[in-house]
Amino acid sequence: MAISIKSDREIELMTIAGNIVYETHKYLKEYLKPGITTKELDTLAEDFIISKGAIPSCKGFEGYPATLCTSINEEVVHGIPSNRKLKNGDIITLDICACYKGYHGDSAWTYAIGDISCDKEYLLEHTEKSLYEGLKQVKPGNRIGDISSAIEEYAKKHKLGVIKELEGHGIGTNLHEDPEVPNYGIKHTGPVLKKGMVIAVEPMLTLGSPEIVILDDDWTIETKDYSPSAHFEHTVVVTDDGCKILTGVWNLWQKMM
Repeated sequence: MAISIKSDREIELMTIAGNIVYETHKYLKEYLKPGITTKELDTLAEDFIISKGAIPSCKGFEGYPATLCTSINEEVVHGIPSNRKLKNGDIITLDICACYKGYHGDSAWTYAIGDISCDKEYLLEHTEKSLYEGLKQVKPGNRIGDISSAIEEYAKKHKLGVIKELEGHGIGTNLHEDPEVPNYGIKHTGPVLKKGMVIAVEPMLTLGSPEIVILDDDWTIETKDYSPSAHFEHTVVVTDDGCKILTGVWNLWQKMM
């Protein structure tokens, strides 16, 4: 699939889709307390997205059975909502996608449930910061490898494991489009970034080994050594001199926490 350059109208629709994803995160955050089940969160998310005139992008995508991906502790991505209750000390990643008039928005965020350990706080802080280090490299003339290298260098500096089998991606009328956006790589390599490209950048880091396994449900991916994992993602559009976040704004997430 060729890398597409979005028109102004397409970017307008993707901005709406991204804002719906962002608003869904804000809405669900109020429910992230010990005792709630991930299935209850999934129902809340689906109803909210539909109320905004959008549809959940994940539900049915390649057979995925739910609106949210709810990945807890050592689960990295694609945790399927269930009757599992959140507990004090858990961390949970909510990966939320919405489609508005044929265009997708995609954002993941890892949240603390109650009081978490210092190690988990460290993981969340620096995985989020690695995302912003990557986004600083999103500008016309740079290459995908500049994003990848910035994320990897930051993660290694802070002694976090970089999961290499999972990566970011282009996004538009399809939830996953070219180009692939790895979380490791070499500067000045890969496709050139151009104004109008829309990509989802999403570092997934661990406190331990970056090795992963797929569980028997064929969806949930967790760390092989059961170390906690965090995942932060924004959908962004390349602008004249940098990028614009379509699923939130710079540093707003810290103010929400």
